[in-house]
Amino acid sequence: MDLNLYDVILGPIMTDKAYKLNRKFKKLVLRVHSHANKPIIKEAIERLFDVKVESVRVMIRKGKVHRYNRRKTQKSSIKKAIVTLKEGYSVDIWDQPGVTVTPSESAGKAVSKNPKKVK
Repeated sequence: MDLNLYDVILGPIMTDKAYKLNRKFKKLVLRVHSHANKPIIKEAIERLFDVKVESVRVMIRKGKVHRYNRRKTQKSSIKKAIVTLKEGYSVDIWDQPGVTVTPSESAGKAVSKNPKKVK
């Protein structure tokens, strides 16, 4: 299968763990195409973001089976890549226009939908 560079990377995975990996170790956690392999992912990252990649780790998260009444459905599997950048390079996906609150700011803050009034 012939993949375009823009088809390889489907988007970032934004979780608390991914945020810590990005800030501490300059690693990117990305969702990638299911047919992409390590050399293709490395080439796509280097050409799209203009950085040098040290290593790429790939994992597949199998879709979980859910039950609704008597029916069983299965969520789709996704392929993730953890990309380590070489020293001196960085890509900050957390400061993009679509992201408003970082996980560290919202951690530990419980928000209730129906707050009780205290007299």
